[in-house]
Amino acid sequence: MNFAAWLLAAVSALAPSAHAAEDAYPGWHDAALPEGPVGEAIALGRRVLTRTPENAPPYSGNALNCTSCHLDGGRTPWASPWVGIWGVFPEYRSRNARVNALQDRIGDCFERSLNGKRPAADSEEMIGVLAYMQWLSREVPTGRSVKGRGFARIQGTREPDPDRGKQIYAEKCALCHGADGQGIMGTSGETVYPPLWGDRSFNIGAGMARLDTAAAFVKANMPLGQGGSLSNDDAFDVAAFFTRQPRPDFARKDADWPKGGKPKDARY
Repeated sequence: MNFAAWLLAAVSALAPSAHAAEDAYPGWHDAALPEGPVGEAIALGRRVLTRTPENAPPYSGNALNCTSCHLDGGRTPWASPWVGIWGVFPEYRSRNARVNALQDRIGDCFERSLNGKRPAADSEEMIGVLAYMQWLSREVPTGRSVKGRGFARIQGTREPDPDRGKQIYAEKCALCHGADGQGIMGTSGETVYPPLWGDRSFNIGAGMARLDTAAAFVKANMPLGQGGSLSNDDAFDVAAFFTRQPRPDFARKDADWPKGGKPKDARY
């Protein structure tokens, strides 16, 4: 190694990571599961979350996996990671104006993002999902919201332009999600890239159906492997395009935000 290369490597090693504090938590990284029944429950939870239609068919109503949004098994900052999520619940939520347990939040995702049904609190699938999220959250202090939780909200410089977003989608997104937004399926029918609209996508009650949430996710994570490459306006434009496409309704939408606080970008 020449001196310039050595110096670059040394400086890189000393430079703080954007998520240096979080790197200390083992849940951000892959690791061997514990042995025994707990490890088996964690493994089941991981299968449910990463291959949801195949491993939780009674509760899955579309072609999405939980990890279609919670990337890399729930270990990607600013993609609503599950690292640390165990210790921040119960938590109040204005959407149902209740203090929610973690299983309530998980059930909500099954009903909305997966357009399906809530797993019973004592079902093997729910226990497995909880076990996996607890395992990811190991060593994160109780009550600590890790940096990178949720989505990093962004601001545009103008009103979103869905027509321009359609062009960006064709250039940047259609390769994976399809020109028709229906995603790409594997040879066994498994979801490789999720559909962004239509009957097999998330319903209008899902968080990703909201413009601000979708734009934040796109900005930080899309195109896959190129997160941050789009401008804020690009992210809002493409989000304005795909969130407005046809998708399933949500039967209980009229019960949302019973005490107010509905966000301006809600679809209903």
